[in-house]
Amino acid sequence: MIYKKSKIFLAGHKGMVGSAIHKKLKQNGFKNIIVISKKKLNLLNQKKVEKFIIAKKPEIVIIAAARVGGILANNNYKANFIYENLMIQTNLIHSSFLGGVKNLIFLGSSCIYPKNVKQPIKENYFMTGKLEETNDAYSIAKIAGAKMCMEYSNQYKLNYKTLMPANMFGCNDNYDLKSSHFFPALINKIHHAKLRKNKFVTIWGNGKPMRELLYVDDFADACIFFMKKKTKESFLNIGSGIEKTIFGYTKYIIKKLDAKLKIKYDKSKPNGMKRKILDLTISKKYGWKSKTSLDRAFDIVYSDFVKKLE
Repeated sequence: MIYKKSKIFLAGHKGMVGSAIHKKLKQNGFKNIIVISKKKLNLLNQKKVEKFIIAKKPEIVIIAAARVGGILANNNYKANFIYENLMIQTNLIHSSFLGGVKNLIFLGSSCIYPKNVKQPIKENYFMTGKLEETNDAYSIAKIAGAKMCMEYSNQYKLNYKTLMPANMFGCNDNYDLKSSHFFPALINKIHHAKLRKNKFVTIWGNGKPMRELLYVDDFADACIFFMKKKTKESFLNIGSGIEKTIFGYTKYIIKKLDAKLKIKYDKSKPNGMKRKILDLTISKKYGWKSKTSLDRAFDIVYSDFVKKLE
């Protein structure tokens, strides 16, 4: 059983996802939350991670720590992405097992699914085909983590779950055009194009790929919901059902910001997967669904973005 006094170790509490989970845990009355900065605990160091978890004795571990980035970063720094993510998650999962942790949540990613998979994507499409080439190194690391949770649960009778979110956005996001995901990159581009009174904004590829967006606070809510829920499945899709083309999201932000911009396409840049929307049947079966509309989430996130520029 999970209680409000249960000791929870949240790894990666400073990032967009981790900070949202940290906030949501506090809002839900959890007071015994363990966090530590990467300066004090290098998650790439197996011995230090093992020593920390065995000493702290958490009852639950939530792994929000990872090296993440958009299509450009994933494609250009594959060695970094596969090494760092494999090390971080392996150290945390195995050390949790050694430390007697029975409950663990690992953050997967919808990019672990095959490139040409049927849509909407069901959990049982996992490991059934070739990956999208631009982020295959990151995907392989995440696949290893999901499989590790599955097999540790089966072999040692543990409750180690992987939650697979759709493309997330939220406060405390990364807006660096060299490493960000597509949605914060679009916010950054369109905001500054409007300020400069540009006539055009340029987007990658042909604008036709379709993406599902999930507000990070809704994902944080899902983490707490499934942390307390017994499920027979070891990994579950977490999404919103909100889906548009990249062109559609660009038009949406232009309209929200009342910007007078035309759209140009840089077809020398990759499109990524043609479509990526998750089948949410299992998470809905257990009673979870996202609550925040795109309009509401965008207003919160854009206000946070502008504040950080000041």
